[in-house]
Order: sequence, then structure tokens, then C-alpha cells
Amino acid sequence: MQRELLGRLRDDLAAADYSVDGIRALWGGDAAAALHRGHRIPALRALRDQTSARATLASAFVLGLPVAPDELDSALPSLGLAGANTLGLVDDGGAPLLDLRPYSVVDGQGVASWWIASDLGELALGHAIPEHHVLGVGGASTTLSGLMIDRPARSALDLGTGCGIQALHLARHAEHVVATDISQRALDLAAMNAVLNDIDSIEFRLGSLFEPVVGEQFDHIVSNPPFVITPRSTGIPAYEYRDGGMVGDALVATVIAGLREHLRPGGFAQLLGNWEYGAVPGLERAGEWADATNLAYWIVERERQSAAEYAETWIRDGGTAAGPDFDIWYDAWLDDFSRRGVTSVGFGYLAFRAPEQSGATPLRRAEEYGGPLGGSLGDHIQHVFAAHDWLETTDLLQATLTVAGDVTEERHYWPGAEDPTVMLLRQGSGFARSVPVGTAIAAVVGACDGDLPVGVICAAVADLMGVDYGQLTAEILPPLRELVVTGFLLP
Repeated sequence: MQRELLGRLRDDLAAADYSVDGIRALWGGDAAAALHRGHRIPALRALRDQTSARATLASAFVLGLPVAPDELDSALPSLGLAGANTLGLVDDGGAPLLDLRPYSVVDGQGVASWWIASDLGELALGHAIPEHHVLGVGGASTTLSGLMIDRPARSALDLGTGCGIQALHLARHAEHVVATDISQRALDLAAMNAVLNDIDSIEFRLGSLFEPVVGEQFDHIVSNPPFVITPRSTGIPAYEYRDGGMVGDALVATVIAGLREHLRPGGFAQLLGNWEYGAVPGLERAGEWADATNLAYWIVERERQSAAEYAETWIRDGGTAAGPDFDIWYDAWLDDFSRRGVTSVGFGYLAFRAPEQSGATPLRRAEEYGGPLGGSLGDHIQHVFAAHDWLETTDLLQATLTVAGDVTEERHYWPGAEDPTVMLLRQGSGFARSVPVGTAIAAVVGACDGDLPVGVICAAVADLMGVDYGQLTAEILPPLRELVVTGFLLP
């Protein structure tokens, strides 16, 4: 019955052009930006004189406003108010019970357009969200999906699926997906989203972390785990979608520790997480967790917040405005951090790969990078692991390299000077890095066109500069290796 009703809903949404572009056309970019900031007045003003089915659906399921029963019947001609009520989308009078909005993304498989149901947010509710809230597509989930490697896989795991958005992404390149969550409500909504979008390759299982997949291995694991650090104090809300119920950053450490036994040889795992800074720097601690797995890994810290900033961010995230409750919870957060000697918290991305053969030295990389990002991040992440492996088995001086097509060189001069004072290599895709280089390495990189081995190029540059060949290669081989790993130079 539910499958038939969801099929009707799918047809109605498509007929109304209830899409990302369609909704944006209703109220424009400024109103969309205001909604992102938590304000719906510009969108309401734009909808005042609009009577289309799309406008009715957007009012109900994006803005969270009740609509007249006859208007909802008209907007959903196949499903109707009765069907929407049966699915739990609205109550008997047409007031929305769920958020339902379009989502679109471009990945290695092309364009994907879905509809995602989740719980109503604080804007629609008019108050803080409840602890059992099932979050829709947010900033963290789009961050993770933007990093996702999409190479073909037999099986994949979405650990802590929430509304199911990562499982839908995984189903684009994996034959079978297992999606787990500790919340039955989250699993019900995720299953609803899968059927609504006509995806039948996802299996949903209830349980904490890896408990539902004991003894199983996967080609790809992704997780946006409930990593938020929350004080274990009476009266502090513990939101299921973000709070794993452990002290400090132990949840992320636990997820990392469980990866090895659940990855097939050559399999990748990707997750978001945070780590505490105290007596030991947080990024160093994250590296220690990763080292213990014996997996290849790459950890990128994108942001660091002070203890106070972190507390403010996550108290506001639950919809709690400034006032008595905010102050009580803020104090509890700072007490918890102070008691455990935590001064700040780092946030970032983690990627792991299981070895395909023994004996190889795995990539072990942990870095801070807060700069802008380019495109093709999944491809770039795969490249970093593959480039490291290539370098482990290659004499770089005997190898030929080419400059990646997205790399440009930038030179800065003092007025009237013949020689540049600063030279930069800039990357257009991947992590969009900007790397300062000296004269020697700039000359070597400029000559890397795939024809001559690196050693021959170095010899010519050494002769041109009047320096010792051995001294020059000792100086530039480490940065050359880094340029290969990070995608500036390609084998």
C-alpha cells in the first residue's frame, strides 16, 4: 500500500515540477538565501499571488505552513489529501507533518534528482527541535556526498544513515547498500525516501554503529556519524542525529577502530568527524586512531573552533535561542571541556583504504587545510592514494611526468625587477591548492611534458643554474613527490 501511494506521490511531484530549479523559480535566489539563514518572509512574499501546485507544495513542505485541504488535493491529484495523510506527510486538516523537498546533485554518474523527506525543522515548528528529530539534507551531509568516491562497488555501507541521503548516493555506484541507524524513525524515513525515488537496492537495519553488520565486509563505507561532543549532564538534550552518547570525541575513535574488519581489500571508507585539542593536539590524536587500524589514510582538518565557539554552534544547531536554557547549557558545555582539559575542537574529513597486498607502505597523511575546494573531490581522493602507491614503487628520477591540465603558474614581481619575487602553482580542481615554489622546482615542473625523465630534466636545470646535480635533486625531490601526491604532476 505504501509503495503504491509513494508512486502516486512521485508522479504528482514530477508533474508539478517540484524540483530544485522549479522551487528556486518560485521565489528567487534572495529568498532561497534567506531561507538558508532561517528566515521565510521573502519566500512568503514571493508566493502571495501564486496558486500553482508547485507553490502549494513548497508552502506546505518547505515553509511548513498549513494549506487548505482542497488546495492540497489539487496539488496532489493522484495522491490526494487522504493519501498524504496515510503517508504521514500531513494531518487530517492539511497541516504538514514532514519536510519534503527536492534535492539535486551532479556526480561521476551524471545528474541525480531526488525528493527527501525528513522531520520539520525549527522554522516550521516555531521552537527547538525534539531529541528524536530526523535531520534532512544539511551542510555536513552535502559535504560528505561531495567527497564521495563513486567507483563501482559490489556492496557499500552507510553507517548512521539518518534520512538516507548518503545511502541514495551510494546506490548510484554500488550494487547493494546496507544502511544502519540506531533510530527506527530515521530508518522508516530513509526507507520511504528510497521507495519515493524508486531505488530498491538499499537494505535498512536497526542498530548501533557496526552491530548490524557483524562479520560482513564492504567495498565502500561512508558515515556522517553522530560525532558532536555533548556534555553528559542531566538536562542537556541528546539529539539522536548528532550525539553518539559517548564522552568527548570517543565516538569518532570507535568508528575508526571498527573500519578495518569491515573493509574488503582495496575498499575505501569515508567519514566526517571531530577531535579534541588538549594536552595532545587533536589532529595528532586523530592520526593515532588511524595508525592503530593499519589502514592507509588521509585526514584533513578543515576547521578548528575554540571550546566556546563549539558550544555556541551546537546549542544553536538544536534551535535554542539566547535565554536561560542557552546559558545553562553553555555553562555545562564549558564545564565539560574545562574538566577534561579541552581548549578547542577540530573538524574535518577522513578517508581510509584497506591494503590489497601486504608489505606495501600505506599512505599516512594528516594535514590542516582550510582553503577553498575545487571540483571532482572523489576522483581527487582516489588519486592521492594511487599516487602515493605509484611513488612507493617508482624511482622518480627515472619517471616521466606531465603537468595536470588544471594547474597554472603565477609570478609576482617588484616593479622594474627582472626576476619574480614569488612564484605559485595553482590547482583548479581537487583541493584547489596554491603552492609557492622556488626557481629550480619551477623550472623542473615547467619542463615536465611527458617526454624526458625527471632526472634528465634535473641535470639540465642544474647545469643551467650552475649548481651540483646531487644537491639540486636532494632539494627538489621531496616537494616534487608532494606535487605528484596532490595532483599537480601526473605520471
